Amino acid sequence: MRDMNEVEELRPVSQTTQFIVIKLGEEQYGIDIKYIDNIVRMQHITRVPKVDDYLKGVINLRGEVIPVMSIRIKMGLERDVETKSSRIIILKLEQQGTIGVIVDEVREVVTLENERIEKVAYDSKDEKANFLSGVGKSDGGLISLLDLNAVVLESV
Repeated sequence: MRDMNEVEELRPVSQTTQFIVIKLGEEQYGIDIKYIDNIVRMQHITRVPKVDDYLKGVINLRGEVIPVMSIRIKMGLERDVETKSSRIIILKLEQQGTIGVIVDEVREVVTLENERIEKVAYDSKDEKANFLSGVGKSDGGLISLLDLNAVVLESV
């Protein structure tokens, strides 16, 4: 039994955020897990005429028609190369609703303390940096954290 006069030192509880780590080309990116509704294998994507080239088309997922976009093309990277590791991540965003994004691979889930996330300075010249909300430090490596609202803005 503890002495009532003994005071425990209270340390502030550090806030954490979970990210799913994906691969696009040779780079790793993190997507805040709170936006992820589902992760599905690649499937037939029905083309939609007269849309931007980064919009690949739509898929039917359990009766719901979901637009699918290529993050690679939107970020100015080379075109998607479909492999057995390719996935479509279904995102639920406040303003844009539901949208699928094609990724090369889903790696893992990491939990980052908010102190280990550095915000990215906005640079109007660097198109790719505009899609990042920050950089997280995890196990000695860096993970670029995607700003999903910037990535899918104008898409849906």
